[in-house]
Amino acid sequence: MTTNQLSIRPATPSDVTHIYSMILELAVFEKLEHLVVATEALLHEGLFGANPSCEAIVGEENGQVVTFALFFHNFSTFLTKKGLYLEDLYVRESHRGKGYGTAMLKHLAQIAVERQCGRFEWSVLDWNEPAINFYKAMGAAILPDWRICRVTGESLTALAAD
Repeated sequence: MTTNQLSIRPATPSDVTHIYSMILELAVFEKLEHLVVATEALLHEGLFGANPSCEAIVGEENGQVVTFALFFHNFSTFLTKKGLYLEDLYVRESHRGKGYGTAMLKHLAQIAVERQCGRFEWSVLDWNEPAINFYKAMGAAILPDWRICRVTGESLTALAAD
């Protein structure tokens, strides 16, 4: 898919370095860089290893990767259909305001429709008002009654132990 100057395509192994770099930029933006344990090798394994756990698309402007979206399938028991879950979407700061975020979301929506997904979902930080307003303008419903539950690290190990 090409929009204005943006060309969107599936990520390839040669894109891992660019995606990893943007993941680090995203972590700084979200003030969560202290949580990043990702490496290029782990990202490569997740995207292109023997058992990939996710997929990514990238957007290029003049041959330079300037945006990425990382996603995977989940499943809705109520719909009994798979869904598309967007883990992260990032546009480099120098390329914002050009409609690239919109183009990436539309491209992902097209993938969801092509794959007969019942839902296309993602999360947004509650303090990120510009993103919340952007998502609402794109037709997304912000679900106020739902909270993300997460178990990691030692708590995950302890939960799994017994």
